[in-house]
Order: sequence, then structure tokens, then C-alpha cells
Amino acid sequence: MVKKFNDLGQLNEEAAQLFIQTAREAIEKNGRFTVALTGGSSPVELYKLLATTYRDAVQWEKVFVFWGDERWVPLTDDRSNARMAFETFLNHVPIPKGQIFPMWADHKSPAEFAAEYEEILRSQLQPAGRFDLVLLGMGADGHTASWFPNTGVLHEYDKWVAAYFLDAQDMYRITLTIPLVNQAAKVAVITYGSGKAEALYEVLRGKRNTEQYPAQLIDGTEDGRVTWFVDEAAAQRL
Repeated sequence: MVKKFNDLGQLNEEAAQLFIQTAREAIEKNGRFTVALTGGSSPVELYKLLATTYRDAVQWEKVFVFWGDERWVPLTDDRSNARMAFETFLNHVPIPKGQIFPMWADHKSPAEFAAEYEEILRSQLQPAGRFDLVLLGMGADGHTASWFPNTGVLHEYDKWVAAYFLDAQDMYRITLTIPLVNQAAKVAVITYGSGKAEALYEVLRGKRNTEQYPAQLIDGTEDGRVTWFVDEAAAQRL
């Protein structure tokens, strides 16, 4: 499903409503809500809305927070997705600290931590290994999570979490893998700006080329599990 908006404020309002409704349904059914957050600039206004306008709309004590991907940097680093989420969102809502699982640990290698994070997920997401909601963004190169073009992680279907060195950024990345994301009950992809227009067209309407446009690997757009929240600038070619 693709939802187009003229106004970024309305886009974020609608994304917040999806978050809230999904949380309420999951808590009513299972007593808990599991969500994987995204990084970058795309979700910042959504996070601020959830922390202010909609702070009382969710039973935060029943929310379990994970990340879809992360740069392998300390939580104090400006590049940390977790740091951004804490500053804009998580520090302002009463989620128990033991229910928040950043993708970082001191004194571990990226590969060691990826294996450890997978074990955490297997214990928290049992029995189905299914998030209630995964939030994603999309880069102008067509990547999502840390599924970057022409990287080996695009072929990782055994692990739930993978670590690898991204040469283009000269750093390690940690990411949920394609099969785990595609098992989620719901996925929301927030994409806006004219700089994303070409990639969005290729991902949603172009020829299948997952090596160049990894966001094509997100399944469920047609059956309603996946919602793309896009503005008119990003959707100008659709």
C-alpha cells in the first residue's frame, strides 16, 4: 500500500496513527508490542509526535523496542541511530529500560554482537519470530535498513541479524536481515523528498533489480502488510 501526502505533517500524523493502532492491537492480543525502529532523518518528526502529542496514547510499559539497523558506533556518537531515538523519543516516554535493546555493546566485535542480538530476538519474539511493526526508511540509492546495493547481506537468509563492513562508509553495520523483516506483521516505510523520487519509482514500479535497489526485497506492499508513507515530491514519478 502506498499513501501519498502533500504535507509532511500529515504524513507523520498518519504514521503515528499506524504505530498507535498497531501497538493497541498487539497489546490487546498478546500483552506486549514489539517494534523495530529506524534511523536517519526520516522518522525524527514521527518520534517527536509519539513523545509529545501522543504520549498518552500507548501503554508504554508494554512496549519492547529494537532497531532495524545501526552504525557500529557507541551510543554517544552523533551517528548512532539509537542516540537519535533516545533524544527525540525514548527518553520522553515511560518504557522500562530493560525493554529497550540498542544495537551496541562495548568490548564486543560486530559479529559477536550480531549473534548476541539474534539470541535476544529469538527469546523476545518467540514463537513466530515476528515483530508487530518494523519502521524503515529508504535512501536515495534504494537501500533500506543496512541492505545496501551490491552487498553480501542481500543474500543472507539464514541469520536474523547480520554484521558486515560497508566499504563505502568505511564502517561496520548491524542489520536485521531480509527474512526477519518480511515476517513482520506490519512494516511502515517513511520516504520523502525529490531526492528519493528515482529510487522510489524503481523500487515500486521498475524492473526487478534487487542488487541495485535492495528495498525491492521488502515483501507485502500488495497485501497491505507494508505501507509506504511518501510525499508528493518522492512520488512524482509514480
